[in-house]
Amino acid sequence: MAGRYFDEWQIGDVVVHELRRTVTETDNLLFSTMTHNTQPLHLDAEAARASEFGQILVNGTFTFSLMVGITVGDTTAGTLVANLGYDALRMPKPVFIGDTLRAESEVTEVRPSKSRPGQGIVTWQHRMRNQRDEIVCECLRSALLKSRPAT
Repeated sequence: MAGRYFDEWQIGDVVVHELRRTVTETDNLLFSTMTHNTQPLHLDAEAARASEFGQILVNGTFTFSLMVGITVGDTTAGTLVANLGYDALRMPKPVFIGDTLRAESEVTEVRPSKSRPGQGIVTWQHRMRNQRDEIVCECLRSALLKSRPAT
C-alpha cells in the first residue's frame, strides 16, 4: 500500500510525485472523444492553428484527471474511504501535445471526522507543472481516509 493513513498526515506535508507524463496526441484525442468533448481546439488542427494558441490545446479535464491520478499512489491508495470534493480548480496555463507534466501535493487541512470514528479528512493542494515549471492545473482535493489500524 502506497498511500498514507489519516493520522500519518500533517498540515504542511509536501509530496513531490515521481511519476511524470509526456502528453501525446493520442491521450488528448481518446480522452476528448471518450467524454464527447467536441471542442475544435482539442480535435481540429486547422481550427487550433487559427486560434491565438496556434496549435492543439490538450483537453483541460484530461490535465485535471492526470493530475489527480498521478497523486493517488502517494496519497490515498489503500487508505481512501471516499473523495469528498475538488475545489478551487484553476488552469492558469495551457497544456500542449508534447508537454511533460509532473505533480506535487501539499496538505492544507487535517481533521478527524465528526461522524466516522477512526477516520479523518485530509485536504491537499494539488499542483501540476509542465517542463518549464509553470503551473498548468491546481485544485484542492478533500478525502475521507482510514486511520492506521490498531496493532
